[in-house]
Amino acid sequence: MRILLIEDEEVLASVLLKSLTKQHYVVDVVQDGQMGWEYTQSTNYDLLLIDVGLPKLDGITLCQRLRSGGCFTPILLMTAKDGNRERIQGLDAGADDYLIKPWRSLSGNM
Repeated sequence: MRILLIEDEEVLASVLLKSLTKQHYVVDVVQDGQMGWEYTQSTNYDLLLIDVGLPKLDGITLCQRLRSGGCFTPILLMTAKDGNRERIQGLDAGADDYLIKPWRSLSGNM
């Protein structure tokens, strides 16, 4: 399974990369939404893990752009915001799920 991880927080990206590769996933990592868009246009992925608060192109806009372009790859949006309004916005953008980042517990346990 090939995953594209689009995350600008280096520590979290590193932890997720380590955890996913340990499970034998092939993972590409980019740090901004524009680069994420470019990767999705040149490579087929089985899953897209997208941070909402990205530089250059935010995760919500990227998700909308992917869906409007006919992308059917599962998309999981990740954010530190846990409000219902943000969750609805992410799902309305076309995400398959909306995950709250487990900042402190995640980096300490992987």
